[in-house]
Amino acid sequence: SPQALLVEQSQAAVTLTINDAPRNRMSLEFMDALETEISRIADDSSVRAVVIRGAGTSNLSVGMDLKQLPDGIERMGSVEAVLDQRLRVLDAIENLGKPVVAVLTGYCLGGGLELPLACHFRLAADKGCQIGLPELELGTVPAWGGSARLTRCVGRNNALEMILLAQKISGERALQIGLVNQVHPIGQLFEQANELAHKLAAMPAIAVKEMLRCILGAETRSLKESIADERAAVMATMNTADQTEGIMAFLEKRQPVFNQ
Repeated sequence: SPQALLVEQSQAAVTLTINDAPRNRMSLEFMDALETEISRIADDSSVRAVVIRGAGTSNLSVGMDLKQLPDGIERMGSVEAVLDQRLRVLDAIENLGKPVVAVLTGYCLGGGLELPLACHFRLAADKGCQIGLPELELGTVPAWGGSARLTRCVGRNNALEMILLAQKISGERALQIGLVNQVHPIGQLFEQANELAHKLAAMPAIAVKEMLRCILGAETRSLKESIADERAAVMATMNTADQTEGIMAFLEKRQPVFNQ
């Protein structure tokens, strides 16, 4: 069988591809490979940004391969264990300390939306996207943190509408409600995602990591706690090579070169 996950590094950005075109189901093998790869990226200082996409251009992912569920339960011992791994991997992506950009095309359903919701940036095709958590059509509910992350991302009203009506929304609608950062024609979409990843990778890595930590948890913390988090971030970037370079570049009226 082909590799479930393709990994390609270009300078400081790594692209992770769900390799099951055209539907790009997230198989048990894919989840194992993704867990291993995210853990490797966390420890690899040469990687400063990540892009997650589906193989081909048709679909990001239709989510879990439901036919594999009995096999997963047998292999892992319980349905909870199968779901726990998926939650653990999404948590690792969200808390990677490096920006992750998801590319949404075609079907982005169930796990195919829950994975991008754990990423930090989402870019969608301007046409052809069907983005949603339609689990209620199957008599069940989102299981990889979808209801929690979607609500935090787009607010209660939009989350209720999308989930309770099992809606599949377009890229344009996703942009309107703040679910994605940008939409682009499919011909430019992957290039734009790579460009964003390289821009993020060029930013000072310690400062990026610290800001991800501060901003990601901000909804659940008091203002006082968040300001204390920011102060810790300030101290973590003090007297770093990147801070020195940033100040020198400013004084010398040139572009800074970080992460040297």
